[in-house]
Order: sequence, then structure tokens, then C-alpha cells
Amino acid sequence: MSTRRIHVLPDAVANQIAAGEVVERPASVVKELVENALDARATRIDIALEQGGRRRIRVSDDGTGMGREDALLSLDRHATSKITTAVELRAVRTFGFRGEALPSIAAVSRLTIETREAEEEAGTRIGVNGGGITGVDDAARQRGTTIDVRNLFFNAPARAKFLKSVAAETRAVSEVVTTLALANPRVAFTLTSDERTLIEVPRAGDVAARVAALWPGPEAGTLIPLSHSERGVEVLGLVQRPDVARPGLRRAHLFVNGRPFRSPAVVRAAERGYRTTIPHGARPWMFLFLEMGGGDVDVNVHPAKAEVRFREEGPVLEVVESAVRGTLQGDASSATFDAQLAAPVMAVREPRPATKPSADQMALFATASDQGEGGDAAGAQTEIAPVGRPRLWQALRTYIMAETRDGLLIVDQHSAHERVLFERLIRAFERGGQDGQRLLFPLTIRLTRAEYDLVEELGSLLARAGFEVEGFGGDTVIVQAVPNPHPYFDAERSFREMVHDLTNGSELSRSAKNQHERIASVFACKSAIKSGQKLDAREMQELFDQLFATELPHHDVHGRPTIVRLSTAELERRFDRSGTSHGG
Repeated sequence: MSTRRIHVLPDAVANQIAAGEVVERPASVVKELVENALDARATRIDIALEQGGRRRIRVSDDGTGMGREDALLSLDRHATSKITTAVELRAVRTFGFRGEALPSIAAVSRLTIETREAEEEAGTRIGVNGGGITGVDDAARQRGTTIDVRNLFFNAPARAKFLKSVAAETRAVSEVVTTLALANPRVAFTLTSDERTLIEVPRAGDVAARVAALWPGPEAGTLIPLSHSERGVEVLGLVQRPDVARPGLRRAHLFVNGRPFRSPAVVRAAERGYRTTIPHGARPWMFLFLEMGGGDVDVNVHPAKAEVRFREEGPVLEVVESAVRGTLQGDASSATFDAQLAAPVMAVREPRPATKPSADQMALFATASDQGEGGDAAGAQTEIAPVGRPRLWQALRTYIMAETRDGLLIVDQHSAHERVLFERLIRAFERGGQDGQRLLFPLTIRLTRAEYDLVEELGSLLARAGFEVEGFGGDTVIVQAVPNPHPYFDAERSFREMVHDLTNGSELSRSAKNQHERIASVFACKSAIKSGQKLDAREMQELFDQLFATELPHHDVHGRPTIVRLSTAELERRFDRSGTSHGG
């Protein structure tokens, strides 16, 4: 008879192997135990660490708790209360469903469970050492469960050596708790490390309030609510105003059907929604909650459950990009001088269409009837009125001022015209191009060799932008026709600066999505009305109307604001008029 080489591993060894997939570090333990508490419908979860979780992790909740039989069964691999058949995986809404976490943790630690169901007269305490049960006793406690994990990896020294410093492991745990707290704003969380409180957030009404509690600085006031539904995918959440997006550290948290997940592709799709509204390299904060049918997303991809797989990823990414893009069309996305900003409410509503200006957008402006006797602000007119002064007025030959229902708008005339010209040329490209105006005296322009080669390469696109350019030998070109965006347009200067930037790869051209966008953004920058140019009343009104007819009126193509708001409330606060009497 042949010698048998294959044998079944003992449970203790199998559990240690499984623990290698589920339990990588203290943060993994915290994630699994907190998710179990959330699945048990806890309203408060307390997490305590010692030495970053190396020495001790204690997670306590006020959830449904377990009876003694269930508590013992929970230590067996693949024992779960979440599903009974494989079909249920397609619609599972709980965090846990594999039945691997608790036995895996128990296999590599000294673990104690204390738990009690509301109906039980006494609770249950179970002691486990390296996967083996050491005792089962009665315990006095309120409804809920406490899991106490000590000496993680005491019996797996090779794994323990891969743990990082106490500070690094504590940061990893804090990130896990932060993410789960965002996903569950109606649950109170505390996290302490060596008796120092790191996170303490009460139950909150919505995600915006939870963000404000987790990051009590000014960032919460820079977020705007997002709500969009398309192709069976609903996207809710908060995204940062473009004018405050900066390079470096940022917060990007993603959730699908309430479950946190990681996806660089979804983050990139959201960033594409910011295209031409933020500077190159800026990293806006985003908190995105996707809701879709259970059959459209697979959460059973990896034991850590941090990754998901979409049945059709392309359409999901397009919806995310569209959701962000549509949100940035709204008034709330514009820059503001207001220093005291409240966290937004995460409203559930459809954003306005992306292709045309909204009546709501123009309804913010003050009208004569608002200021006159018997005027009613609720009966909004949709045009700006003089209110005792010119409808629009220019300041410093650079800014256009307008009074609104709740304050003032300050419009940068150059940035505003950039946005107008950019979107106009993009639409013209979609139609096949825009006509140029033939020059009575053609321009003869000498270029560098690199610039000349670029003009030849982009000749057809330049022609569709309205520039008719011919080679004249050597490094010289003749410009026969140019676009005519405004009466102050300097064709030669604009052409030279355009070609220089396109050749040398300016930040503006590098951030473009494609060649059409690259040409349009540089053309808009170099051809727009300059600051310092005096505009008459008709020109100001025309520019103002054109700006609010664009898709993204609040942002120029460099990622700077075109409009800055100053609210009446902020003015009153600055002049100390709120809540006090000044006799007028």
C-alpha cells in the first residue's frame, strides 16, 4: 500500500492559517469586532487599546447580545447568524457573513467574551486561549457584548514581528473606527488608547454632523451635499468646495450599501468630476455613499471585505463622475468670504440638470420688488435689479459686483470670461468647430522650432478653434484668420502665448482631459478679458448672463473661483450688528 501524504489539519492549525487572512494587525481585530457590534444593532460602541492593541483590545457594545449556546457556537469557524444559503450573498446587508472573524482572532490571542441577551437572567463569560476554550461561567452585565483580546499573536511570534510601532498601529485602528463611525452616524463611538481619548462622537442625525464631530476644524463647513440617481445607482454624500481643495493629505471615504470599501477607480472618477474646477494636484475631500441592487455588487471578494466588485464597473464610474460634476454646478460650490460656516445637511434630492442654467440659480438675485414697499422675497424674480444703484457695477476695473437676496456676489471678470470661452469652444468642437474672422492684414509670427512643430501637429484643432495658420518657411507662420471673442481681443498676443504654453506644457494644459480640452483651456486663459479692462454696463451684463449660462459658473479653468460670495449674515457679524440695536 502507498503511503498517505494528504491529511486534514487540526482545527487549531486551520484557525491560525485562517487568522492570517482575517487578522493582519490590531486594526483588523477592531474592524471585525466593531462590525459584529454594528450587526448586533448596537447604539454605542466603546473601543479601548493598550500599546496600540498589541497588549489588549477591548470592544464593548449595547447590542442584542448572545445566549450561552450562541456564544459558544460563535467560536466555531463558519458559524454565522447573517446568512443560511449562498444565494443570500447577493443581497447581504450586514458587515459580517463569513463566520471566520471570532475564531480566527481567538486562535492567535487570549480572548474573553462577556455577553447577555435581554431575555437571559444572567450573562455568559467564555475564556479562550489560542483557540481552546478554558472556561464558561455566568457573568453579571447589561444587555450587549464585550470582547477582550489580550496578547495578540502570542502564539504566532513570526506574525508579531511584522507589527509596526505603537503609534502606527494606533493610527491604523483610529482610521478603521473613523470609517465605521462615518458609515453609522446614529451610533455613538469612543476610542481610547492607553486611557487617552482619541475619538468620542455622540449619535448624529446625518453624515455631515458626524464629519463635523470627527474633524471639528473648519473643514466640515467647506463640504457641500451631493445627491444623484442614474442607471439604478444612487450616489449621496459630501464633497469639498473646489476653492478649498489642496494638495497633500485628504479624506476620501467610500461606502456601498452602507459598507466601507476601497476603490482607487471610484476616487479617480470623482476627481474627474472636478475637472477644470481645481488646480492640478489638488485632492478634495469626499464622502460618497453608493446605493444599488445587491445583484449589482459582489461583497464576497476578500476575507477582509474591504474590496467589492461591481457587475458593470464602467457605468458606476460614469454615474459617480456625473454626480460630482452636477454638484459643482450649484451655488453652494462657490467660494465665500464667510468665516463661520456650518456643516451642511446631507439632503436627498436630485441635482439640477447639467446642460442649462436653472431658474433657482437666478432666483438668488435681489429685485426691485424685494426692496420696494410691500416687496416679498418669496415671490422671487429671476433678474438682477438696481436696488437704488446700477444693476451691476465694476470695482478696480477687475471685479463685477452684484447684490443678491442674502448678500453680495463678487465676480472676477477675467476668470468669468475664461469659463465662458472655455465652454463655448468645447461646445463648438462638438459641433465641428467655430469660424474665425479673416484678417485684413495677416499676422506674420516667428516661432521656435518646437513651437512651429506643435502648430503643424495641432493645425486641424487650431483651425476648428478659429485660427487659420499657414507655414511661411523656416520657423515662421502666417495667421490668416482668428476667433473674435470680444472687442478687446489681442490676436497676436493671444496666439503667441497659447502656442508657448501648449509647447512648454503649462500646468493648465497638463491637467486637461484631452487635446480638445487642452486647446480650449489655454485659448480661454489667453483670450479672455483681462483684469484692468474697463467694462460698460452692457458688457458687464452680457458677461454676467453668459457666465450663469455655463455648466460650471462658479469655477474658472485654472481651478480658481470666478465668484466669491459675501453673505448679509457675515457682514452683520463683521460690523457687530447681529442681535444688537444700533438705532438703525
